[in-house]
Amino acid sequence: MEPKEILARMGIPTDTADTKLTQFRSAEDGTPYEAWLVSTPINGKNCVLKKAKNREAAVYTSFLSDAGDGVPRLYRHLNTLDGDYLLMEYIRGDDLYHCTREMLTAALDALISLQNRYWNTDAPTGVGLTFEESLCARRRRGEYLCDAELERVYGDFLHLYERLPRTLCHDDLLPFNVLYDGTRAVLIDWELAGLLPYPVPFARLIAHAEESADAFFCMKDAEKEFAVSYYYEHLVRAHGISYEDYRRTLNYFLFYEYCEWIMLGNRYADADMERFRLYSEKARALIARKFL
Repeated sequence: MEPKEILARMGIPTDTADTKLTQFRSAEDGTPYEAWLVSTPINGKNCVLKKAKNREAAVYTSFLSDAGDGVPRLYRHLNTLDGDYLLMEYIRGDDLYHCTREMLTAALDALISLQNRYWNTDAPTGVGLTFEESLCARRRRGEYLCDAELERVYGDFLHLYERLPRTLCHDDLLPFNVLYDGTRAVLIDWELAGLLPYPVPFARLIAHAEESADAFFCMKDAEKEFAVSYYYEHLVRAHGISYEDYRRTLNYFLFYEYCEWIMLGNRYADADMERFRLYSEKARALIARKFL
């Protein structure tokens, strides 16, 4: 189905000369996304038409349709034989590849607002990525560590994962899935999301950033420590969790993130991969500092 036909079915006029659609493309290789910038404004703003992936439409309609400023506003939703389409607010801003304190604080405020709202919620657990699905995926990662010490700590992580309070989590909250427009930060691309253990998105946001300005994701160590304290003081503390338990829990979730590249290196027999070596060192250093 053509984008203009989808817009027309959503009740958006497409027959004027001013209506333009510009397809988004990957910054890395120019691959086109099934998403378009729509010049026809709604509420005075340009829009994005996007073909939803996985269960993103259900996450939006169940959790995010009135979730405040931390996510793009949803204007229309259309279910077709071709799939689900979302018409959303267009956010013109910078991602967090090179993250400043200002950007980081805004991103944490957006995340904290959402997680406070859905902490131990009674909302339908079958929407989006279920806890059971997330647990199965994490168990599979543990099958490719190929190291007794890593497997021991990973087993402790899985045991902890099953016992933590759950809330709304973006399961791929890497820095490119946050946009900052100078006033607010917005979390985008909710195709992997659900009611999961609370540290899931925060740990992913900070785990893969490096101190060096040349790093793929750059975040100074001082900013990470700020984020760790800020997230506790503005979310976790209010839910009766001690700082000591929180820090220990967060260390396990950071360890889980490091194991992603260990799993990939072992699974594809590529132990010479730079990221395999880097994350193996990170994981072992964390074990030495925190889990021995």
